[in-house]
Amino acid sequence: MRKKIGKWCSFLFVTALGICMIYPLIWLFFASFKTNNEINLGTALLPEHFDPSGFVKGWRSTGQYTFTDYFINTFVMVIPTVLFTVLSCTLTAYGFARFRFAGNRFLFGLMLSTLMVPNSVLIIPRYLLYRDVGWLNTYMPFWMPGLLGCYPFFIYQEVQFLRGVPRELDEAAKIDGCGSLQILVRILVPILKPSLMSVCIFQTIWTWNDFMNPLIYINSVSKYPIALALRMSLDVASSANWNEIMAMACVSIVPPVILFFCLQKYFVEGIAATGLKG
Repeated sequence: MRKKIGKWCSFLFVTALGICMIYPLIWLFFASFKTNNEINLGTALLPEHFDPSGFVKGWRSTGQYTFTDYFINTFVMVIPTVLFTVLSCTLTAYGFARFRFAGNRFLFGLMLSTLMVPNSVLIIPRYLLYRDVGWLNTYMPFWMPGLLGCYPFFIYQEVQFLRGVPRELDEAAKIDGCGSLQILVRILVPILKPSLMSVCIFQTIWTWNDFMNPLIYINSVSKYPIALALRMSLDVASSANWNEIMAMACVSIVPPVILFFCLQKYFVEGIAATGLKG
C-alpha cells in the first residue's frame, strides 16, 4: 500500500511539474489566436474567438521579406554548421582517443581549458578577425568554427564515448586490411551514432536559437534568420500585433521540436552511454 501511494505521489508530482514547464508553450499557442486586448488585459487561457489571421499576417511580415525567406536563411545557416561540426569534432575526437603522439594530453587539456573562457570575452576578437577576412554579413562566422572543430564540448563528449569502445575492434579491422580512415568510417561511426545524434540536436538548437551572434555578424535584412526576424517584428514606434509575433514564435519552434522527438532515442543513449557494454 505504501509503495502504491508513493508511486501515485511521484506520478502526480511529475505531472504537476510537467504542466508547469509546458504551460508557457500552451499559453503561447493560444495567444496566437487572441487580440492585443485579450493578451494584455485578459486572464483566460482560451481566446474568446479563435482568429487564425495572426499566422497569415505574421508569415507575410511587414517588410519586403516574408518568413519563408527567414526560414530559408535559418536552414542555410544551421544545416552546414551542424554537418561541419559533426565532421570536424568526430575527426578531432578520433585523433585524441585513438592515436598516441607527442603532446596528446597537453593539447587535450588545452582544448578543454577553452571551455572555461566566457563567450563574451571572445566577441570582440572574433568580430575583428571576421572583419579582417571579409566574413561579416555572411554565414561564414557560423560555418567555419564548425568546420575547424571549435566546439570542445562536443569533442570531449565524443572522446569519452570512444574511450569506452574496445580497441580490439580497431585491431580486428586492421587485420582485415582497413586503414585508419576506414576504421573510423566503417567501424566507429556506426557505434558513435548516439553521440553524433546528440551533437546534431545540441548544435541545431543552439544555432537555431542564437540571437547575439547573428545580430553582431549579419547586417542585411535579406540574410536575417528567424531569431532576428522575430525581434524585427517588434516596432517600438507603434503598437505591436502580439498575436502575429506569438504565431511566428510558435512556428519557429516547430522544426527543433520535431528534430528532438525524431532523435530522442539516440539523444538519450548518447548522453547516458559510455561505450560498449558486455
